[in-house]
Amino acid sequence: MLAGRLDVKSRKFTVEDVPTPKPGPGEVLVKVQAAGVCLSDVHLIEGSLTPLYLPGGVVTLGHEVAGVVAEPGPGVTAWQPGQRVLLQAGEERGGQVWTRGVDYDGGWAEYALATESTLVAIPDDLSFEQASIIPDAVSTPWAAITTTAQTPPAVPVGVWGVGGLGAHAVQLLRLIGAAPIIAFDPLAPARERAVEFGADLALDPGDPDLRMQVGTATGGAGLARAFDFAGVPPVREQAAKFLGKDGRLTLVGLTDKPLTISDGTRFSYLGQQILGHYGSTDEHVRQLVDLVRLHRIDFARSISDVLPLAQAEQAVERLQKKEGNPIRLILRP
Repeated sequence: MLAGRLDVKSRKFTVEDVPTPKPGPGEVLVKVQAAGVCLSDVHLIEGSLTPLYLPGGVVTLGHEVAGVVAEPGPGVTAWQPGQRVLLQAGEERGGQVWTRGVDYDGGWAEYALATESTLVAIPDDLSFEQASIIPDAVSTPWAAITTTAQTPPAVPVGVWGVGGLGAHAVQLLRLIGAAPIIAFDPLAPARERAVEFGADLALDPGDPDLRMQVGTATGGAGLARAFDFAGVPPVREQAAKFLGKDGRLTLVGLTDKPLTISDGTRFSYLGQQILGHYGSTDEHVRQLVDLVRLHRIDFARSISDVLPLAQAEQAVERLQKKEGNPIRLILRP
């Protein structure tokens, strides 16, 4: 079968033929129908992200995966060939969370192996393209909003970075009733997209009148919740400055750079918090599938383009260059 493989030591990525895996006890072989291209995949290829638990030096990328059951392994009775499924983006092994497509082979391939407990059934009217991005691209901001930040309705929120995760954050914040929703992005097309997805206001973080604009939008109270989806130190410093009393800044974008609070006294006096966030749980993914099933939310606008698996390198390059300002590019084997 064809698979997109990364040599972690050399950071060389190739699409090549590899043997089709066979499911062992408790495993299911899934015929992949769609796999998302995430910025984390780009970071892996560039070298700024390194697997923690990968037993070998080469891995098939792809942690956003949907398809149909091809072959249940020995002892698997809950899944039958032909069932439509998405795969959780990771699983717990020995007390550690292993990420699909990072610590073990993922879904940039014609077939993917999955532990049976990591499969989630999807409704017939949910496309494989939309289903594939629910783990991570949608579930990560959903978990950040609902669990880490514990965002209540009718409070002012700020979203920094309206890319693959931030665009969904705007949509999901609208769903839970946060208001006003203020998006921050230096790119005009991203700001336009933020408004289309439900932001009440979209601002350029470099605007000299930014403080006045945020103050006006929040009635002088500042932000109750702020979310960094960019993973850039200046963004975090700026977001922290706009927090109001008891405000919380949740760090979703990843960076290895230090975090600086310019006025620690004010930060402490106002009882503000900075919270780290990574990924989501199985429950967050299942909640989102239920919301889609009940027609509360739709992710059709998130699919920027669909490319054949053989063009995975071009997809990565397009995401690196933000060509066409994509939310999610999808690979189809």
